[in-house]
Amino acid sequence: MRRREFITLLGGAAAAWPLAARAQQPMPVIGYLSPGSQDSDVLRLTPLRKGLSETGYIEGRDVAIEYRWADGLNERLPTLAAELVRRRVSVIVAAGTPSALSAKRATATTPIIFLTAADPVLIGLVASLSRPDANMTGVASLAV
Repeated sequence: MRRREFITLLGGAAAAWPLAARAQQPMPVIGYLSPGSQDSDVLRLTPLRKGLSETGYIEGRDVAIEYRWADGLNERLPTLAAELVRRRVSVIVAAGTPSALSAKRATATTPIIFLTAADPVLIGLVASLSRPDANMTGVASLAV
């Protein structure tokens, strides 16, 4: 190989390096934990996907979602939550109170976003509504 060809090859590799490095960045992974099933959670998943897309995240293109369904067997939730923690997901979306409690027991570091119909302070999810715990935040649908 002549010197000019070598320099051209080296220059091309150097130019392509940032593109290759960017392409190898891991895709963020959302862990979705539910006491229900894929069919029962359509009303939750549709707005989740819509919200993600509105902020530029399309499932399968910009973000991956790892689903864990308990299929009505709440006793499976602690094991499923632990799987998501071992998988090192970026965040856990906990659909429902049993999922949120299981996720909280499984990790104190992975961010958890919960959706519950119970008072999150009363059931021990957060210390207060104005200042949730370190890795917990979410939405509570409270009706009096």
